[in-house]
Amino acid sequence: MNKVEEAITKLVGPLVQEAGCTLWDVEYVKEAGQWFLRVYIDRADGVGIADCERVSRAVDPVLDEADVIPDSYIFEVSSAGAERQLKKEQDFLQFIGHLAEVKLYRAIDGRKEHVGTLAAYEDGNVTIEMAGTARRFEKNDIAMVRLRIAD
Repeated sequence: MNKVEEAITKLVGPLVQEAGCTLWDVEYVKEAGQWFLRVYIDRADGVGIADCERVSRAVDPVLDEADVIPDSYIFEVSSAGAERQLKKEQDFLQFIGHLAEVKLYRAIDGRKEHVGTLAAYEDGNVTIEMAGTARRFEKNDIAMVRLRIAD
């Protein structure tokens, strides 16, 4: 997480909670020459458009006033999604036992993508069970891990 994302997380976290949601992630990225600030939210019973609107209305004026980001950017509030990316330790621990996809930087066993049940997380290393066999992937080999809703 970069400094802008850290600052935004601290700034908007309480506002997201006041709106009845939890803050899943913050992204500040440049795509096709344009900066985007994305705030991903979650709720136990699912996120709807009304939740995104409520959080957006609460957060937008605070972002303008705090002026943390010097560049022009597009602000978006979105659900974390059913096939959300897992980044933080708490994300992994919350979803132990769920179906997950591990994408790698380089192929292992002839593949760069492995799907199985998330079995363990330790210091960035991820273990998934595939066909009854546990497979551990080292932190340095992992490009991304996300939930999967179907295999």
